[in-house]
Amino acid sequence: MVPKNPSLANLSNEELCKLRDEIAELLERRAEALRKELDRLTGGEILNGGGERAHKVRRRKALPKYRGPNGETWAGRGARPRWLNDAIEDGKKLEDFLIEQCSEN
Repeated sequence: MVPKNPSLANLSNEELCKLRDEIAELLERRAEALRKELDRLTGGEILNGGGERAHKVRRRKALPKYRGPNGETWAGRGARPRWLNDAIEDGKKLEDFLIEQCSEN
């Protein structure tokens, strides 16, 4: 084990690697203890063993932002739909397809 409070600049590469490994092991043990404590406190409802959420958060479907000539809609998320790409190639602008949104103030 490396003596307490050594100057890191004076340590050899081997000593630095050993210190790094000891720190990683200590951090992993502490993280595992915290995961177990959190699991105990929450009854396992928040996190599963992998640290991921046990239940997916349900998101609301995005409202359409653009409407095509044949009634197609696109929320503005993900890849641009083919109908919109074709219209833009024909010289139309993205703003031409905007749906007016009602504000609820």
